Amino acid sequence: MSSSHPGPPDHLDGPLEVDPADWEPRQVYFLMTGLVVPRPIAWVSTYGPDGVRNVAPHSYFNVVAHDPPHVVFSSSGQKDTLRNVRERGAFVVNIVTMDVVEAMNFTATDFPPDEDEFDWAQLTETPAMAVDAPRVGEARAHLECRLVEEVRAGNGHLVVGEVVHLHVDPSAWRDGRIDPVLLDPVCRLAGTRYATLGEVFQLPRPRWADVRGTAPGEAIPRR
Repeated sequence: MSSSHPGPPDHLDGPLEVDPADWEPRQVYFLMTGLVVPRPIAWVSTYGPDGVRNVAPHSYFNVVAHDPPHVVFSSSGQKDTLRNVRERGAFVVNIVTMDVVEAMNFTATDFPPDEDEFDWAQLTETPAMAVDAPRVGEARAHLECRLVEEVRAGNGHLVVGEVVHLHVDPSAWRDGRIDPVLLDPVCRLAGTRYATLGEVFQLPRPRWADVRGTAPGEAIPRR
């Protein structure tokens, strides 16, 4: 099926239909990152082969398993983070919260590989407990990871890591769990746009025991 427009229109008078092969990669990038929102940010810290400290944000990131816990982030192209993870087999995901958003954004600068981004961003290195990678001391939570697998997908290099140690600051903890409001994570949008967590609400998940016996479209009793 052909696309309804040869590129991003200024205005839409009807539905947009896109075959990604018809648009320039950067146009597809803005379309995808505008639709898949909000995204969490993996602020990945590593050591380079010569011990230079590196930290960079990656917003193609999520958790993929919990027993044992695994996370995945994607590097578009061959970046310093990817090379360091391959070399050392380890990395730390520092959770990005609103109090460190400016520092996170600064580390997105295209520094040469031999530049220490901890120094440039005035970040504090704290030692990891279980892996050969630095922590960002200013972050409220850390996921220490060992490299499990790298998967190529398009121009992305998916890095799968097993979380072998977690650290959470008391300021983000309440009633036996992470409190998302206290954590105050940064939400990645498209371009230079970010967002705060916003309103938090609860929506109980239905069970078949609640659904059976009702007709399609009928209100499900709340448990």
